[in-house]
Amino acid sequence: MNDVLRAELDRIRDKGLYRTLRTVSSSQGREIVVDGKRVLNFCSNDYLGLASDQRLIEAAERAMGSFGFGAGASRLVCGNQAEHEFLEQELSVFKKTESALLFSSGYMANVGIISALCGREDVVFSDKLNHASITDGIVLSRAEHVRYPHHDIVFLEEALKKATGFRRRVIVTDTIFSMDGDRALLREIAALAEQYDAWLMVDEAHAFGVLGPSGAGLVEELGLGDKVHVQMGTLSKAAGSFGAYVAGSTELIEYLKNSARSFMFTTAMPAAVAAASREAIRIIHSEPERRARVLHYASLLREQLKALGFETLHSSTPIIPVMVGDSDKAVKFSRLLFDEGIFISAIRPPAVPDGKSRLRITVSAAHTGDDLVCCIAALKRVRDQVGV
Repeated sequence: MNDVLRAELDRIRDKGLYRTLRTVSSSQGREIVVDGKRVLNFCSNDYLGLASDQRLIEAAERAMGSFGFGAGASRLVCGNQAEHEFLEQELSVFKKTESALLFSSGYMANVGIISALCGREDVVFSDKLNHASITDGIVLSRAEHVRYPHHDIVFLEEALKKATGFRRRVIVTDTIFSMDGDRALLREIAALAEQYDAWLMVDEAHAFGVLGPSGAGLVEELGLGDKVHVQMGTLSKAAGSFGAYVAGSTELIEYLKNSARSFMFTTAMPAAVAAASREAIRIIHSEPERRARVLHYASLLREQLKALGFETLHSSTPIIPVMVGDSDKAVKFSRLLFDEGIFISAIRPPAVPDGKSRLRITVSAAHTGDDLVCCIAALKRVRDQVGV
């Protein structure tokens, strides 16, 4: 066995795709300590700077005082605690839906929701750049899987026209694409879903807390709440906490409670985590200046990168790709930036297509203008050494 695995690892190394874990020995923030070195953090999804916010810590501590830490069992056994229900109520109000349900992670949510709603008799249409958890959920469901080219609305419509004889048609899309930083053409997709009687599910993982008048996501920003049947999102990014949710009709949520295996057969999240997430939602709603600041900083950084000749695709969010192409070059670029005190991860296949390796820069409301200056200066210095 080990000989086979060793050979597979050698193959991964030869392709420039070998990965190792970096040790973070500090709390999340604009600066973190990685492998013993203090660096400016430009690769976290903590978009609003809440992961180390004292108010979230205190909310978790209060909940631990009442509920302890571990939930002890799945929510359908004896793990359903009041904090879970409080959070679900607040999420449904925040997302303007009838109900909501918690999952332990975004991956578990997507796998559970899609495999519960879809089966062999169904067809699912998915953007090629959707998150891996969406793809895995579709595979697990055994539904017919139609992957349409990124943002190709014409292709999607033609595929919907051809998809006859199925029990149901389902369209699934990220609202912000996690590696490109662009937004789904959600108005057009919603119109097609309505025209062709398809269910529409969105993954708001990177939009929750960042987009929309109150921070509820792209669905809220575009006013499409009545057009989207299933709204999934995470609490581990802009909310600075952990876990995920699905929001929608009462019937949807009751069905998932009884059918989504990744909900039914896993221990409930700690009450302390739910309490911290509730506090994060309160902050997101009451401090819109955080959203304004992170979007402003992202815009500034993106324009400076473009002025230097970097390719940033069609990013319009705090996720800014800097295209490199070659995997080895991307890794070298990231390593040299780290030496300069800037932490930006290299993203390689299978997270992105072959030949599309990149640096994935993320901006936070916790950053300062000086941080952006340092980041740009380091990118400019290192670029020539890498040959990008």
